[in-house]
Amino acid sequence: MPPTNRPLPASEFRRRRRQLMRMMGADSIAIIPTAREQLRNNDVHFPFRPDSDFHYLTGFPEADAVAVLIPGRKQGQYILFCRERDPQAEQWEGRRAGQEGAREQYAADDAFPIGDLDEILPRMLEQCERVFYAMGCDAQLDRRMSTWIRQVRRKARAGISAPLEFIALDHYLHELRLYKSRSEIALMRRCARISANAHRHLMRVCQPGMHEYQLEAEFIHQCSQAGAREQAYPAIVGGGANACVLHYIENDQTLNDGDLVLIDAGCELHCYASDITRTFPVNGRFSPEQRALYELVLEAQLAAIDEVKPGNHWNAPHERAVKVLTRGLVKLGLLEGRVPRLLRDEAYKPFYMHRTGHWLGMDVHDVGNYKVDGEWRELEPGMVLTIEPGLYIAPRQKGVAKKWRGIGIRIEDDVLVTRDGHDVLSGDAPKTVEAIEATMNEGKT
Repeated sequence: MPPTNRPLPASEFRRRRRQLMRMMGADSIAIIPTAREQLRNNDVHFPFRPDSDFHYLTGFPEADAVAVLIPGRKQGQYILFCRERDPQAEQWEGRRAGQEGAREQYAADDAFPIGDLDEILPRMLEQCERVFYAMGCDAQLDRRMSTWIRQVRRKARAGISAPLEFIALDHYLHELRLYKSRSEIALMRRCARISANAHRHLMRVCQPGMHEYQLEAEFIHQCSQAGAREQAYPAIVGGGANACVLHYIENDQTLNDGDLVLIDAGCELHCYASDITRTFPVNGRFSPEQRALYELVLEAQLAAIDEVKPGNHWNAPHERAVKVLTRGLVKLGLLEGRVPRLLRDEAYKPFYMHRTGHWLGMDVHDVGNYKVDGEWRELEPGMVLTIEPGLYIAPRQKGVAKKWRGIGIRIEDDVLVTRDGHDVLSGDAPKTVEAIEATMNEGKT
């Protein structure tokens, strides 16, 4: 049987399943498929990653699997459909858990071959009043679901009732994922530390003449050496004016003396993401203009982080950040007018056009509603979010002095909401001007 590659204990997954089934109630069934393998070309697939919702409940790492939860089922409440053991296929593609491994290693109450799904699942739907399922996420499974429901309805004369209600599973499941357990927080802290150390390494090795992709390669190497072989998203390594492109991923240009480089990169560890951005001078020293803009962004970020605490609403960090940025842009002469009016008019948007953060967890832009009943959600302990203000002065920005043009800066950290306030999980990555310059010049003459 394949060894489990699961840092979270089996009890963590059992707790999640029990919690979801309590929310579902009796006479219900939940059907959760994993992601599908995607063919890249011929017989080569893209690297497989389980669906986050599926993995959250099962920890099962293989493709071709469907989890079923039936609260109160006497034969077992957690059923896993997965691939059978196949020595010939496993010699080519790697070991499988099979039905025995699904039960013994992944704590399934019962397990069946994935090929038996069409035969067994319709029987499980019988007498269930409610089906919890994420409709629209898997077109092929949606069609099969419709077929199964029709099969059950045909048995009405035999006294068998088909489900009466379909409920969006993600509404319930994503609420659970929004609040991180102690085990999850420990894993996310480890993931953030690996990424933060990699960012620190990039500051040490960066020098004029390197290519952006070389820093990207160094980041991936550092994370892999620490055990995080996957990236949470494609790295952004933007030197000079490339940093003004928010989702720049070409990463193929030369890093020039006198420019800044913006690096937005984070590893993924056991299906949990980190997301860190640091901006620093290619040659190790900020110019006066770079420093002025950088320290304004840092001031805004620190002010926004201060707003991360229980009782504050989701938008409080963003509101604080734009106030600091707008006030600073007026002082630097990039905006003119009274700050309250400029804020009402969103005059900062040509320089700062995105939000100040997002939820973070198993996905880099993680699940969870930002508003509840039309109002910004209140921050609560266990939530993890990013705080990432920035300033982007486009090379051809009108009405801006030439000395500011082509400078792009973003500073991003991963922040946990605690009972007393917040905890910056990614704090190991230097971000003050002094700390960055000291790190970049360690061992250099």
